[in-house]
Amino acid sequence: MTTVFRHTEPLPPRSATGTVAEAYAQIRHDFGIADPSTFVVLSSTPELLASAWALMRESLIAGPGGRTGKELVALGVSLANRCPFCVDAHTVLLHATGDHALAERLARGETPADETHARLVEWGRRTREPGAPLEPYPFPREDLPGYLGTALSFHFINRIASALLTENLLPGGAQRFRAVRSVVGRSLTRTVRRTARPGASLMLLDPVDAGESPAWAGGTPVGVAYAALLRAAMRGAALLGADEHEVVEAALQDWDGSHPPLTGDGFPDRREHPGARLALLAALAPYRITEEDVAAWRTREHSDHCLVHLVAYGAFVAVDRIESSLSTRITLEAP
Repeated sequence: MTTVFRHTEPLPPRSATGTVAEAYAQIRHDFGIADPSTFVVLSSTPELLASAWALMRESLIAGPGGRTGKELVALGVSLANRCPFCVDAHTVLLHATGDHALAERLARGETPADETHARLVEWGRRTREPGAPLEPYPFPREDLPGYLGTALSFHFINRIASALLTENLLPGGAQRFRAVRSVVGRSLTRTVRRTARPGASLMLLDPVDAGESPAWAGGTPVGVAYAALLRAAMRGAALLGADEHEVVEAALQDWDGSHPPLTGDGFPDRREHPGARLALLAALAPYRITEEDVAAWRTREHSDHCLVHLVAYGAFVAVDRIESSLSTRITLEAP
């Protein structure tokens, strides 16, 4: 039977208990999609699932800023990261906001006719480049936690999707058809237009010290969710040896946001440093992770839980490189 999952076999959502079951219930209510694969694939690691959902919810769904604008930023991020699964998802969600012509213009690969919409997509694209100039913002400055939180959320989700899911958002690639995109989007309209209460997802998380929340979040729940995801994702570092840590850190220190060239490999040898190879692929080119890469690292001791943690660690190392390059220059002024 075909499956959307690559390299792992998550348990069916109906068997979920505890935090995972509670997160699924929130996702169904606030996102409008029952058991989306981008979160189901994280279910072997409840803390990752809960914190990844929390960051997306508190920024994209409940955070400051308009939903259409944040969907455009998320789409720009997904284009920059070459994640067709997420590009298609945000095209469908733009239909849900009621912006049907805009959704189809983007589905055709065209630039939005509205200048502000075009600037939002481009702003999302530029966030992939550590240190890229992002001001002036194409949105009110007081909405920065919602927009930047959305961008960072999808820099993480894009990498998880590209590494551990196939490219098909819907069975058989049905999202390629305009009528299907429109119908699916319209089915989510009521949920997308519903006002969500900020902070509701924080009940799923372990307590976070106030000092861990980044300054750009301005004391909003977005910062708590970001700190929780950072903590959960970095636990995957324990799966690497000290020498592999050095390889990963050295590669990310000089990363400029570019995609690795297809000619030549440029990644650690899978026989000598299979863990470092997987982590760096997850960070820089998750769409290039192969069965051979996974098999070279995986032993009897490495469960799906371990693989998801390692991929999440690599994904978040890239997110952290992007965020840290921004946080040194961003100060959120009172509106």
